[in-house]
Amino acid sequence: MTFEEIKSLLIEKFGADVIVGEETTGRQPALIIKPEAIADVCLELRDNEKTWFDFLASLSGVDYGVEEDIFGVVYHLASIPYKTSLTLKVRKYHDRSREELPSFPTVSEVWKTADWHEREAYDLVGIRFENHPDLRRILLPDDWEGYPLRKDYKAQEYYNGIKVD
Repeated sequence: MTFEEIKSLLIEKFGADVIVGEETTGRQPALIIKPEAIADVCLELRDNEKTWFDFLASLSGVDYGVEEDIFGVVYHLASIPYKTSLTLKVRKYHDRSREELPSFPTVSEVWKTADWHEREAYDLVGIRFENHPDLRRILLPDDWEGYPLRKDYKAQEYYNGIKVD
């Protein structure tokens, strides 16, 4: 299926408001999906016999900058049987002064590999994934302060008595 055919399939299944934007420049076009619909959209793309996006190649958390206060997730999907790929994105505004983390629905029920990808996005960017089965740090120690890939991250001077460079 082409990018436009996939877009039409999703609009037909979920309505026109499920796609909030698209990026058609660059190497791979991306559909920007309404955040609360991402798990349903991914499930449809995995199970639909016309698409069979059976492989989540990567999932990355994104901090779009302190000025914008927007966080997002990028999903790179692949269909092994059809030898095609697709990029999906979700994003939302999040006030950094709040204690709670920005959050998006988990897709770990769609692809098991998302479990670890989402844990990495949580650990490094501070994105919470709603209904994730085991959301905890995966790369950094449990008592690490902050999220190193955020644009406003300030490294602590010492960790357990050891100077952090």
